[in-house]
Amino acid sequence: MHSVVIQHVPFEGPGLITPALFAVGSTVSVVRADLGDDLPAAAQLDVLVVMGGPMGALDDHEHPHLARERELIADCVRLGKPVLGVCLGAQLLAAALGARVHRGPVEEIGAGTVEITATDDPVLSPFGPSLPVVHWHGDTFDLPEGARLLARSDLYAHQAFRCGTAYGLQFHVEIGAQELWEITPYLPEDRKITLAEVDAVEVVGVQVLERWAAFAAGVVNR
Repeated sequence: MHSVVIQHVPFEGPGLITPALFAVGSTVSVVRADLGDDLPAAAQLDVLVVMGGPMGALDDHEHPHLARERELIADCVRLGKPVLGVCLGAQLLAAALGARVHRGPVEEIGAGTVEITATDDPVLSPFGPSLPVVHWHGDTFDLPEGARLLARSDLYAHQAFRCGTAYGLQFHVEIGAQELWEITPYLPEDRKITLAEVDAVEVVGVQVLERWAAFAAGVVNR
């Protein structure tokens, strides 16, 4: 099993996603889109993970690789390969599936929670009704056709969705102490996240990602 992670900026890597994938026997390659790395074809991978970044999902003029990423995501979904989109990655997933991506009502930045809205999802439902997360976004998306809403917050109606074997998470659960150290210089001064807050996210986030990685491995191996 081979997983490919697309990274868009130096400070938003896969974090806790990598050990979750290692635990189910996957190799992991990180493609640095911001450094001009070539994207693989869908046939060259088993699992696709698309990480966050400050750009918009449709900012193709400044970041031409985004159009190719959306094509790759669409190919993986069409082939039934597991996809995980995180923050910008969730927006790219929504756009790749034909949904509208647009500005949200306000920026949502900092430690917080989401409400789990699905009762029978194999990845997120066991952690309801409320999941501690890190928010860092100002854009949002409409639900793609056929997608199921999995989570919401008071500010954003669409926080997570599943479409077939693809999951989109607008929020972050892959951030631990190391990742907090990396992102802190880029957070607004009035939105800093404490170590205690990220510790609470990490405790549950590890379990969420373990369940997602087990789901992905089950899809690949069935």
